[in-house]
Amino acid sequence: MSRLQEPTSPRLNSLWATAGQASGGSAAPAVVPHMATHGLFKSYRKGPLGIPVLQGIDMTVNKGEFLAIVGQSGCGKSTLLHLLGTLDQPDAGEVHFEGNRIDNLPSRSRDLLRNRHFGMIFQFYHLLPELSTLENVLAPAMIAESTFGYWRKRKMYRQRAEELLEMVGLGHRMKHKPRELSGGEMQRAAIARALLAEPRVLLADEPTGNLDQATGEPIMATLRELNREQKLTIVMVTHDSWIAGQADRVVRLVEGRIQAEPPVRT
Repeated sequence: MSRLQEPTSPRLNSLWATAGQASGGSAAPAVVPHMATHGLFKSYRKGPLGIPVLQGIDMTVNKGEFLAIVGQSGCGKSTLLHLLGTLDQPDAGEVHFEGNRIDNLPSRSRDLLRNRHFGMIFQFYHLLPELSTLENVLAPAMIAESTFGYWRKRKMYRQRAEELLEMVGLGHRMKHKPRELSGGEMQRAAIARALLAEPRVLLADEPTGNLDQATGEPIMATLRELNREQKLTIVMVTHDSWIAGQADRVVRLVEGRIQAEPPVRT
């Protein structure tokens, strides 16, 4: 299925037009990680004190990889994910996506990037209570388009949303409000919403954190299927070793630093 829409920001168009171009004539282009961080530092202030959270993070994510970021509470896992998704900006260092730096983009360009190239899943679902399941999945398209633009493409968007809800097993719940769904169903609706724009990267922050293992297993099965069947790059934060074990590779954060990265599973 073709992408619903490409970025309209001139700067983003320029970035993606030049991404991966080889220097030096006909030489083959270098392999570029799908995402990468270089020397990331991030601190938060608590009164007069600066609390260091990330302390020099160098990390790569390969295209089509399922990467888990693990560590104890407060080690900086969610902060790192938010920096990858441009929800926050580092104090120092850089974040790259498909060979282009993204942490220093203007706010509008970062919004476009998240809306059209990054799918995001959160622990607390963030479904809008007044909307039906189908309308929640359609919400990113409603936000991205003008009123006329959405109305003109509404059939295409609706078909895509219905297909996604069928894929995650919620075809019979399209008209239900979030309060009528179980925790597992709400998370599956959130996954469908994150996939509406056919993102290149899926960022998941504790996607099973509010679910018991029996409910969480189908969520992980869905993510693993997306990774294997659609070659979707997934970066997932979790504190659960069993959940992390479903990924291709695990990166462990300890006191804001990455322990030695293990090799990719073959």
